[in-house]
Amino acid sequence: MTELKGSQVVIVAGTSGIGRRIAQDVVDQGAHVTITGRSASAVRAVAEAIEGEVATAVVDLSNEESIAALAQQHGPVDHLISLANAPAKGPVEELDREVITRAFDVKVIGALLLVKHLRPTASVTLFSGIVAWRPRPGMAVTATTNGAVAFLAQALAVELAPVRVNAVSPGIVDSGAWDGMGADKDKMFADVATRNPARRIGTPEDISAAVLGAITNPFLTGTVLHLDGGARLV
Repeated sequence: MTELKGSQVVIVAGTSGIGRRIAQDVVDQGAHVTITGRSASAVRAVAEAIEGEVATAVVDLSNEESIAALAQQHGPVDHLISLANAPAKGPVEELDREVITRAFDVKVIGALLLVKHLRPTASVTLFSGIVAWRPRPGMAVTATTNGAVAFLAQALAVELAPVRVNAVSPGIVDSGAWDGMGADKDKMFADVATRNPARRIGTPEDISAAVLGAITNPFLTGTVLHLDGGARLV
């Protein structure tokens, strides 16, 4: 397995509960970590919550100049991890072009531009999502962008070889993203856990373990790691 100690790791859009967990676990492995996000305050809050030293940067993936500036400021990158997402939800007939374009800018085009400018030397890990395999009404754009990420990982694995490129596809994870549901969150989680083969909800620790496996396994590339408790199968 590849050692992370002393390596340079950039975690893009790392301000979520999952991003924070990945950052902490990578820091614990002895890597030098930079967390980026669109909000300086959000990035700073995550950095302060992590035990260990991390660098921060503000990056807008819909702006190539912002990505180029990150590359110039940061220098060589070993491992790139992008959790970037800009959901465009709702019936197709109600979607605005600007919202659709931003979803692709952040999730797909942004990933390409990150690779273009940062030029990681060891691995790239992108985030897809279960809705690509289990689409539902109102999620056409999200399903399409997530699916595009899965194919992008394969294409980049071939083009960037021997740099390894993989995608992670989470299902329902108790990452904090659902907290706005209030009491309805527990019911939704219970319903999901009852239906999926794993009979549980995912945790940030589950996703982080898969990411660390992806970036340290020297024989894993061009693969989508499904972290959904088997929900896409039922």
